[in-house]
Amino acid sequence: MRIIAGQFRSVALASVGKGDAAAHLRPTTDRVRESLFNVLSHHDVIDGARVLDLFAGTGALGLEALSRGAAHVSFVDDGRVAGRLLRENIRKLRVEDLTQIHRCDVRQLPECKSAPFDLVFLDPPYGKGLGAAALARAEAGNWLSPDAFVVWEEASAMPPPAGYTEVDHRRYGDTHITLLSKTAP
Repeated sequence: MRIIAGQFRSVALASVGKGDAAAHLRPTTDRVRESLFNVLSHHDVIDGARVLDLFAGTGALGLEALSRGAAHVSFVDDGRVAGRLLRENIRKLRVEDLTQIHRCDVRQLPECKSAPFDLVFLDPPYGKGLGAAALARAEAGNWLSPDAFVVWEEASAMPPPAGYTEVDHRRYGDTHITLLSKTAP
């Protein structure tokens, strides 16, 4: 696993190894990330964005965004192994001043104490119904800007929740990426 493009292009990220079965670590493959970020570049949502990476795992999605011009990334994950890998990847890229880690259950996010986020990566464990609850909690806690753009990765296509519009949907093998906007496209 590596950063695909941008400032940190080709930097290898920490290996998940055997991972943590209970944490359901399943990093987005390089191929899927490359395709996803090509789509996001087309929508012009990365440059200068404040990014919220929910169910962050290794942080590969948020770190890829940072490499491609995002201004800040906040990572949320409660996994012990994920936290270790995430901290290792942040140190490896030397981006401690551009990132923040929140170690908590995404469905129990506290109220946001910073500026809201423009781009949200939502990559819950597949098939557990956690994505909708996490997005609702982020919305209720004022984590999302009024025109937030959401990238939802799941095992099947996700219907847009109330207040969101589906902008695009892509399928890569058993991975479905649904792009949502809080405002009309």
